[in-house]
Amino acid sequence: MPGHLRVLITGASSGIGREMARQLAARHVRLALTGRRGALVEEAAAEARKAGASDVLALVGSVADRAAVREHYALVKERWGGLDWAILNAGAADREPHADFSAEEYHSAFATNVGGAVNWVEAVLPDMKAARRGTIAGMASLAACRGIPGYGPYSASKAALVAFLETLRVDHIGTGIRVVTVQPGFIGTGMTDTRLENTWFTVPAPSAIRRILRGIENGSPVVAFPWPLAFFMRYMLRNAPCWLYDRVIRSLV
Repeated sequence: MPGHLRVLITGASSGIGREMARQLAARHVRLALTGRRGALVEEAAAEARKAGASDVLALVGSVADRAAVREHYALVKERWGGLDWAILNAGAADREPHADFSAEEYHSAFATNVGGAVNWVEAVLPDMKAARRGTIAGMASLAACRGIPGYGPYSASKAALVAFLETLRVDHIGTGIRVVTVQPGFIGTGMTDTRLENTWFTVPAPSAIRRILRGIENGSPVVAFPWPLAFFMRYMLRNAPCWLYDRVIRSLV
């Protein structure tokens, strides 16, 4: 991976995005890191500089804010001329399985998980098309395969993101632009349900990030793991008849 690579990571202030920034910084790339919490974005940027990133931009704001995204990309373009990779990691993952139904939770999840990706694709795509190269990677989830009880906003918005990324990929075959859909199971970041931290469902963050980055570098259409859960969710449970799915998923969740 060349050191002059220009990489955007949204949602880089904590969790998966922050670990991704650490690992990429060690490869001496240029990093644009976004997040809503200014102090944490600056901390992540400082860590990346210390880890070896050749240049770092700290961009504070919400991916759901279209104007802020345009402003952030203008700063990236002014500094580096564009991007080679856009890693669309920012996401809302509030979990309230026993809460009453709330339309606002759905609107919020879609605004970040889908709208945030759409906003950034709108910003970066014209320059990638003009250059006839570039990689767009979106952080979806295996929870997108079927509706997960109690996690409607998350599951539904990630399913929409998967469909969006697949359409984007097919629409740009032959253009030099690669689109990668990342569908992990549970990643141990401290945000994962503690009941799952030490099971085969969960992959430690450093290992998970290495898999994701390898998939992005290779331009893999889909990066899904851990393989037992990915196989179960993507091929078995996804194609199961409703009566069987309902019985199985209610016993698991």
